[in-house]
Amino acid sequence: MTRKIVSGLKTKTLIALALTTALVACGEKDVILPGERLDIRGDAAEVTAFVNEARPISLPAASLNTSWTHRNGSPTHRIAHPTLGTALSPVFAANIGAGDSRRLRITADPVVTTNAIYTLDAQSQVVATSPSGAPLWARSVIPASDNPRDASGGGLAVTGNVLLATTGFGEVVALDAASGGELWRQDLDAPGTSAPTIQGDLAYVVARDGRAWALDLDTGRIRWTQSGTPPTSNFSGGAGAAVNGEFAIFPFPTGEVLAAFPEGGLRRWSTVVTGQRPGQAASNISDIAGDPVIDGNRVYVGNFSGRVVALEIANGGRIWTATEGAVGPVWPAGGSVFMVNDLGELLRLDADDGTAIWRVELPGFEENRERRQKTRFAHYGPILAGGRLIVASSDGLVRQFDPTSGTLVGTIEIRGGAASNPVVANGTLYVVSKRGELLAFR
Repeated sequence: MTRKIVSGLKTKTLIALALTTALVACGEKDVILPGERLDIRGDAAEVTAFVNEARPISLPAASLNTSWTHRNGSPTHRIAHPTLGTALSPVFAANIGAGDSRRLRITADPVVTTNAIYTLDAQSQVVATSPSGAPLWARSVIPASDNPRDASGGGLAVTGNVLLATTGFGEVVALDAASGGELWRQDLDAPGTSAPTIQGDLAYVVARDGRAWALDLDTGRIRWTQSGTPPTSNFSGGAGAAVNGEFAIFPFPTGEVLAAFPEGGLRRWSTVVTGQRPGQAASNISDIAGDPVIDGNRVYVGNFSGRVVALEIANGGRIWTATEGAVGPVWPAGGSVFMVNDLGELLRLDADDGTAIWRVELPGFEENRERRQKTRFAHYGPILAGGRLIVASSDGLVRQFDPTSGTLVGTIEIRGGAASNPVVANGTLYVVSKRGELLAFR
């Protein structure tokens, strides 16, 4: 009986204390702290208040280029300013093989010489097409023991009479550019879906397991390798190496960027591009999607989750960081850096500090009512040609923009939508469609 009375007293005491505390709290005045009020949504207020600026720009003079040998035109992933007419009309549409499907994708940009345009379809078939649109030759680079539907992805590069193809089957294959005959193939022990890079007598490849390879261009034998941190996640395609006479810049799926001597492979410096855009990002994958671009004494590189950086090529020192995700290589020109970010915006950044000068929203999502889902449109580019920025998109249009203000100045229809970055050579614009066609405009 005593225990029950004590327990009851304790309970009543606790209730009384709680009521007293509540009454005291109600009687206190709210304390309003002094200082500036900041929006808890991070960068949202800044984005809302952003105003585009039509800042004057001095572009390099346009010149006629006869080739486009790598992604963005060259081993450094930079080409100055190709000549391209303003009133573009279709020249031809050539079949290159398998287009995009649910399991297989086209990831290779066309490469161009004076004699042919080379493409890689969704089922690892390389096709050479003449400048008039006629088929020259076709060759599958799938290993004899593998099924064509087991893998897709890859990239192309060409120099002289050697055409290189990387594949999702984990190989680099060298073909005779004139006939398509196989010269050699090298096993990478991992998917090699990023585009290869050729400089001098070496071919440079980044495999998706975080290793960099330097191969003898004549024989395919391994000259040297470098290893980054093994990745835990990445995506099909990926960024390839940028190489000049002094530096080989390798991007890895973990966000690491490594610089090495091109010939011996001795490591010179390394850094990591990490971080996500505050508020909103298309992905949290740290994979480098924007191939390194060497521009003088700088290297530009970006990841998919919200960071683009400018680095000093001599030592990897950080010049600036922009909170933008990159879906491909940037295009530096006239004191500006042009890019498409992961949210589907075309941007012009100030090359001095990475701040945005203007941004243009590109089409966002395509709704599939049958599957009750939305698919984000893919945007490829930009490239600068004929005094305007050119972006090819999977929604079925090539868009052309004024680099000064970002104003849309023209469009071209693409049957089936784009599956590659646009390229320009000999005054002709080429793009690969999702249907598996090479389209030419002049």
